[in-house]
Amino acid sequence: MNSLMDKCCDKCTHSPATPCKDYVTCRTEGPICHDDLSCRQKRLDWLIRINPTPASGLRLVCVCAGGCTSSGSLKVLAALEEEVARRGLSGVTVKRVGCHGFCEQGPIVTVEPEKIFYTRVAPEDAQEIIDALVANAVVERLLFTDPASGEKIRTYDQVPFYARQQKVVLDKCGFINPEEIQDYVALGGYRGLVKVLSGMSPQEVVDEVKKSGLRGRGGAGFPTGVKWQGALNAKADKKYVICNADEGDPGAFMDRSVLEGDPHSVLEGMVICGFATGSDEGYIYVRAEYPMAIHRLKIAIAQAEQYGLLGNNILNSGFNFTIKIKAGAGAFVCGEGTALMASIEGNRGMPRFKVGRSTEKGLWEKPTTLNNVETFANIPKIIVNGGDWYASIGTEKSKGTKIFSLTGKVNSNGLVEVPMGITMRQIIFDIGGGIRDGRKFKAAQIGGPSGGCLSEEHLELPIEYDSLGPVGAMMGSGGLVVMDDTTCMVDVARYFLNFTQAESCGKCTPCREGTKRMLEILNRICEGKGVPEDIPVLEKLSKVIIQSSLCGLGQSAPNPVLSTLRYFRAEYEAHIFARRCPASVCQALLVYTINQEKCTGCGACARACPAGAITGEKKQPHTIDLEKCIKCGSCLTRCKFDAVVKQ
Repeated sequence: MNSLMDKCCDKCTHSPATPCKDYVTCRTEGPICHDDLSCRQKRLDWLIRINPTPASGLRLVCVCAGGCTSSGSLKVLAALEEEVARRGLSGVTVKRVGCHGFCEQGPIVTVEPEKIFYTRVAPEDAQEIIDALVANAVVERLLFTDPASGEKIRTYDQVPFYARQQKVVLDKCGFINPEEIQDYVALGGYRGLVKVLSGMSPQEVVDEVKKSGLRGRGGAGFPTGVKWQGALNAKADKKYVICNADEGDPGAFMDRSVLEGDPHSVLEGMVICGFATGSDEGYIYVRAEYPMAIHRLKIAIAQAEQYGLLGNNILNSGFNFTIKIKAGAGAFVCGEGTALMASIEGNRGMPRFKVGRSTEKGLWEKPTTLNNVETFANIPKIIVNGGDWYASIGTEKSKGTKIFSLTGKVNSNGLVEVPMGITMRQIIFDIGGGIRDGRKFKAAQIGGPSGGCLSEEHLELPIEYDSLGPVGAMMGSGGLVVMDDTTCMVDVARYFLNFTQAESCGKCTPCREGTKRMLEILNRICEGKGVPEDIPVLEKLSKVIIQSSLCGLGQSAPNPVLSTLRYFRAEYEAHIFARRCPASVCQALLVYTINQEKCTGCGACARACPAGAITGEKKQPHTIDLEKCIKCGSCLTRCKFDAVVKQ
């Protein structure tokens, strides 16, 4: 038998039958075996060999323990574990895994290696699932139903939501237990770090990242290799690496899902960055609202330290790198680099005027490399597969893939990873399954609260860094909110501006006061009090704020207003000149009437009206006094005969 299968190293007495799970405590009377580099590399190989995978003939029942926990997946996990234990099925393992992406179908359960895909699973389904597994059958009622054809789909690779995706960052999410380093290693994890420390120079690592064409996935799209080169060239006695996991966009959960489903990929990327730039210390700045992500990061850091992949003298190479977690307090502005660093330093998270780049003077005035979660998670794949491999994905100027949180009025919501250059139509209609309830597509807001709202004319637009700017949008961190024809675009602009105005740190006047004045105008328009001068004033204020704000929050805050004015100007004009909301959303502009032919005279609407605006005889059609109507909508809610009309 291969010696790696007999024991994890020459100084270890454990065998695969009783494997040593804690490598650091694996010792005999002699020295600790992890002091030897070759022994560590053998240990990584050994982990792969003993770790159960579908290829070994083991049946895996994988339960999403990411976003699906909100819909009760942990109870499903417990029920499946109990059922397998009750039957004594030694060849079946129930595994908790990270986010599978198709969040609205949760709790999600998959069976490997058959790729069987079960949706909306309940604890009481456990026995039936295991019955089917033993019989090599499937539970038909739990299979995903294609909304277009109505057909049941057996495996996840045939589900339209997954079929058009290309997973690079998310390739392990939904397949590995994020709390077990063995799972990550078994699928190639830490191979990039071993390759780097086994013979690459820092410059060679930077050159490989440059060759890949990877651009920062945090929003600005700055070339990652160029940033790393700047940090490598900087002369200092101390350098830092920071992972920006302060994901604050409404409806965005890309970074969260990676941290919860595959935390080691981020750690490995950060360690490689530390080696390439000459840093020995890193920080992960993560939102305190992500307790599961923080919990799993702590576990991952501890495990990486145990196996000598993090800490002092990594893989006996002489390279040291430690990682600390900094939990942010929830300020959206701390997603901006200088504000984030101020927060780590213990100061109030406020942007500061930048003199030069952070790679020259960043955290504690030392050279600092700042990238986001998705950027770091790409690095191990680039090192292992080569920069040319990564550059072959995507477009000429936007390489690789991008993760989006697809939300809103679309049939299939969730997390998607697609190659750069894919069109909005392909994401929304091919992957997302089109607009809900058969309604008409109206707009897509891309790039978070600082992004732009694009119209139907942009459905064929390739999504890449250089194509979005000219049409008034931005890649951002990856939020993609889909809207149908029941959406008021003036109200949408007001919603996003309200968010950025509330999240402004208040340090600079253009952002603090300018966004407040813009919000006042939008509120007035939605209340039916707008005037013709409001539109040019909004445009002028937007330009001033963009040109004079201190940081990216203020410089991009007017984008939703400018983009809706550009593509949906008629809706602003209808609000101002006709005192009408075309989408029937703005309460103050609504008119409630009663269809005389449908009204039965039941009186439910009159009893519900707090203003006494509805009158009529019993069993006779009623009417609404528009002068008295306060437009609360109570009549519409109470009417069972669809007689109340909202216009």
